[in-house]
Amino acid sequence: MNKKIIAVNAGPRKGWNTDTLIMEAVRGAEDAGVTVEKFDLFRLEKYTGCISCFECKKENNKGRCICRDGLTPVLDAIRESDGLIIGSPNYLGEMTASFCALYERLVFQNLTYNMEHPCCSARKIPVLLIMTSNAPDHIYQGLLRNYQQTLSRFVGPAEVFVSGDTLQLKDYSRTDWPWTMFDADAKYKRHETVFPQECKKIYEIGASMAGKM
Repeated sequence: MNKKIIAVNAGPRKGWNTDTLIMEAVRGAEDAGVTVEKFDLFRLEKYTGCISCFECKKENNKGRCICRDGLTPVLDAIRESDGLIIGSPNYLGEMTASFCALYERLVFQNLTYNMEHPCCSARKIPVLLIMTSNAPDHIYQGLLRNYQQTLSRFVGPAEVFVSGDTLQLKDYSRTDWPWTMFDADAKYKRHETVFPQECKKIYEIGASMAGKM
C-alpha cells in the first residue's frame, strides 16, 4: 500500500523561503516513493482556531474536530496520512495565525484530559516542522522545543528544521521601503550560499522521513 504525506504551507508567500523548503522536503519524500498532498492555508476557505466546544472529548467524536470549515479537509487528510510536513514563517516571535489555528485543532482533538490515556490518537505519524525567520537560527529554540514536544506527544515523533536570517525581498534598495536595519549584501550572500545547502538538507530529511513510514 502506497504511503502518503500531507504537506502544509502556513505561510502566505508561494515560492518564497517557507514554501521552497516545504517543496524540497516534498520532493525528497516523492523521490523516495511516497505520495504527497499539499495544502496552502492562506488559500483555503474561511476557518478559525479551536472554538472550545469540547465535542472532540465525547466518546463518539474522539480524535476528530467536529467544527466544519476550511480546515476540515486538512485535518481529515492528516488523520488518514502516514506523515506530516508543516512549515511556517515566524511573525513577531510566533508562527503565523494560520499555523496556530491548525495546530490548536490538530492537537486538541487528540487531547483527552485523561491521566491514564492523555492522547486518543490511534496511531502516531512522523512530523517535520519547518520554521523560517528573519532572525538568526538560534533565537527561537525554546518556542520550537515546545512545539516539537507537543506534536511528538499528540501527533507523532516530530523533527524541527529552522532557516534563519532569510531573504525577505528581492530588492532591498527600494525607496518606498526605506529599511536600514538589514545588511542587504549579507542577506543576498546567505541566500545564494547557505539557503541552497538548507534546501539540500531538507530534501534529505524528506527522503528520510519517507523511509520511516
